[in-house]
This record gives sequence, structure tokens and C-alpha cells, in this order.
Amino acid sequence: MNVTVCQSCGMPLTTPAQFGTETDGTTTREYCIYCYKEGKFEKPDITLEGMIEMCTAILNQEGMDEESAKSMLRNQLPFLKRWHATGIERNVAFPAEHSNGSDGLNQVTRDNMLSTEPIRYVTLPGKRLAGVSARTTNAIEINGKGCIQGLWNSYFASDHQPAPEAARYGCYADYTDGIHGEYTILVGHEVGPDELLPEGVNSVELPPATYAVFTSRKGPMAEVVGEAWGAVWAWNKQEERTFTGDFELYDERSLDPENVQVDLYIAVRREK
Repeated sequence: MNVTVCQSCGMPLTTPAQFGTETDGTTTREYCIYCYKEGKFEKPDITLEGMIEMCTAILNQEGMDEESAKSMLRNQLPFLKRWHATGIERNVAFPAEHSNGSDGLNQVTRDNMLSTEPIRYVTLPGKRLAGVSARTTNAIEINGKGCIQGLWNSYFASDHQPAPEAARYGCYADYTDGIHGEYTILVGHEVGPDELLPEGVNSVELPPATYAVFTSRKGPMAEVVGEAWGAVWAWNKQEERTFTGDFELYDERSLDPENVQVDLYIAVRREK
């Protein structure tokens, strides 16, 4: 299992020194050294909510505001190996920040746990996307100093817009080192291969590729997109990813920001 984030806390594993260890001293790529050492969890009795609180405090110390950190972790951690089985076998309870329930709990149940397997594989021709873009890294985005939300705001404020019903894309391309290095994030829409673009509008060329497609549940955009990426990170076939270009597809199912369903297209090495 070629895992690129700790399946307990979600920390990106970028060097062997960060890998956890088994009882015989060998390393494991599933967990980080802070969560798993000598064949056992460092905090065996910690709950999912406890892990979220602990990681929130760490991200807050690194500069990410508490609300954003907690929201991100609640969208991602339930899909990691340590917690995913727990969430399926029994309800995972989170304190409800906006709930009217009498027990003050928001239940994440079997019905809305997203699968960590793609729903299908598709092969698509190349496409050209145009919009606003920037270079970033996962580390920058995680610590609260990222640019992705700002790009979406800039895109929708720009004059270069297609018809309202046209699909929009969040595209990730030009990776330097998979999830560990820099990549280009472009927010935009599809354009013709020879279309002239206004000044200040950037483009990305995606090559023909096979994609593993992950589909989110329906719900608020801020929640479902993070959940879908959590499923991608927990997927046990990371070695199939090619990083030739991945994208989020926002089509007619995304017109209502409070009831969005989005597809994530992850470029993979082999056809299905």
C-alpha cells in the first residue's frame, strides 16, 4: 500500500524519517512516527474527535485559523484507514456547530460516508482550460496561507466567463514532485485549442489521460469537496497516479453552492 499521508493524522509523509515503525524496526508507509511506533499507536485510546482537536491545535500553532483547520480535518480524517472502518461500523459523533438537534451531535453515518474507491475509470482526450492560476504546494494550502479560495474569488469576479450553465474546473497540473512539490492550480473553464485569450488569462493543457473518478455526496461546497479529496488521499492505489493533471469538475449539479455534487478526476497510469 503506497500511502502518501499518515492514515491516522493525515500528515504528508515526505521523508523516510517520518515513517512509523513496526515491532521489528522496519518502517511502515501507512502511519507517521508520531502516531505509530514499534508496532503500536502512540495514543491507542484517542478518538477521532480527539485526533481532530489535537491536529487542530498543531495547525493553529503553524498559522492556520482554528475554524478552517477543524473544518478541513473533519472533512478529511474520517476517510483515513484508522478511522474509516470505525466510521462505517458505528456512528462517528462530532459536536454540532450549527445543529438544531436536541443531543447537540451531528452524526456522520454509513449513509454519508464517501467510498475511498473511485466510482469509475474513464479515458478522455486532451483539453485546454483557461482562467486564473498560481503556483502552490499542499504544505502552503494546509497551513492556511494558500491561494485556492482567492483564485475562485478572482475567477468569478473576472470578465472572462462562459455561459452560467457551463462547467467550471479546478485544475491541478505541472506537478514537480507529486503531492510533495509545487503544482499549478488553475480555476477556469474549457476553451478551444486555438482560442485567443485576453491579457491576464492563463491556460493549462491537459494531455489525453485515463482518470479514476471520485464523486462527492450532495451538500455545501465547503464540505463535500474536502471530503472527496479525503477519499482520494485514503485510496490504497496511490501508485497508479501519474500527476499529469487532475481536476475538479463543477457542472449543472453545482449551481446551488449549498447543494453541490462534484467529480474529482485523478489521472492514473493504467486503463480499466
